[in-house]
Amino acid sequence: MTTTTGTLSIGEVSDRTGLSVHALRYYEREGLLVGPVHRTSGGRRRYSALDVDWLLICVKLRESGMPLAELKRFAALVRRGPGNEAERLHLLDTHRRRVDAQIAALEECRSVITWKVGIYADHLARGEANGLWDPTA
Repeated sequence: MTTTTGTLSIGEVSDRTGLSVHALRYYEREGLLVGPVHRTSGGRRRYSALDVDWLLICVKLRESGMPLAELKRFAALVRRGPGNEAERLHLLDTHRRRVDAQIAALEECRSVITWKVGIYADHLARGEANGLWDPTA
């Protein structure tokens, strides 16, 4: 449950980000967050809306294949504050170009698969599927 201070528990952040509690602890330990995680007097982690927003960006960067080392570098640059925006831009642009290349490669793969699906569907519809890629023929 969210407290009146507007902070979230680790379980709530896990629900909102899709990251496991274990992954959240790992992100904190590895310096992937842009600020310190606050704790209650009992030692329980409390996250802000800014923490959640940052983690959602991290999730997308990791899902798109950004290496952990680059994500750490990006987080460190953000933590340092203004003055390194060109470095951040370079890091993100390099990653975007990698993602663009992956998308292009996947589109090429999809094109080949679509072509093969068409061949099989056509042969099956005509009742001429025997012998399609038959290694015993």
